[in-house]
Amino acid sequence: MGPIELTRAIRICTWPHQGTGSDAAQPGSDLTTGENTFAGAPAMEGVGAYDELVVTARGTVDPSTGYFLNIQDIDHAVRVPGVAGFLARVRAEGRGASPLRAVLELAATVEGSLRSSTGAGLTGLRWRLTPFFSVEALMKQDRASSVLMRQQFDFAAAHRLHAPNLSDEENRRVFGKCNNPRGHGHNYRIEVCVRVTVAAAAAPTPPLTLAQVEEIVSRTVVRRFDHKHLNEDTREFNPAAGGLNPSVENIARVCFELLEPEFAAALRGSGGLDHVTVWETEKTAASYPAPERA
Repeated sequence: MGPIELTRAIRICTWPHQGTGSDAAQPGSDLTTGENTFAGAPAMEGVGAYDELVVTARGTVDPSTGYFLNIQDIDHAVRVPGVAGFLARVRAEGRGASPLRAVLELAATVEGSLRSSTGAGLTGLRWRLTPFFSVEALMKQDRASSVLMRQQFDFAAAHRLHAPNLSDEENRRVFGKCNNPRGHGHNYRIEVCVRVTVAAAAAPTPPLTLAQVEEIVSRTVVRRFDHKHLNEDTREFNPAAGGLNPSVENIARVCFELLEPEFAAALRGSGGLDHVTVWETEKTAASYPAPERA
């Protein structure tokens, strides 16, 4: 049997670090307490901070147990005072903290804890700071190989799926109601994934901030396509101008091609755009180019 990749999400509630005492004295430093780990443990008391850490590991299944890793062992490796203390301290830094640098430190802590308790190492640690913004340290042989920064956006647009090289009858057969001559609309959701080198991510000053990511994507993609009829109002998808059929696959490709030079210029050799994912609905999404973890 070949290798398997296992993913486990651990949801944590913590509070700002106060004073100079030990981490054990701080509220939320014991991450093993609480019953409802689906929502986050320990339970939120007062006003705290919520984090989700997504641990990914690769290995082979033990034929006697059917396990590669016991998920409780993963939980115990993450819910340690070192992680609690780190989360509290980095929150206290506030706007001065770099998420890219912080995820490297967090991944090193979790990697050491997991390896010492289970012998297995990480292939990735994704830290969801909000439901839409995350940073991930990709690991190779117990060391970070690169860092991914992801942020989501949305825009509303109309389109019609129609291929000029097909007859009207063939278009109706292939695209069905999506071939409606007047078009139809979607609330598109787009996630931009930027890859940053470890050296740049570890620097005191981040090579790219979330504010810069949002400015680039808003200027380059959102304003271009939001509240437009893609076939009629945009050069990229206008058939009269040689544009592409605005399928979700082609929209992901066009967004990537528009954004790639912008991020290359912003990062100046410290990384670049990794891939773009576009959701047409909650059930249908396309990523371009197809992402790789290595």
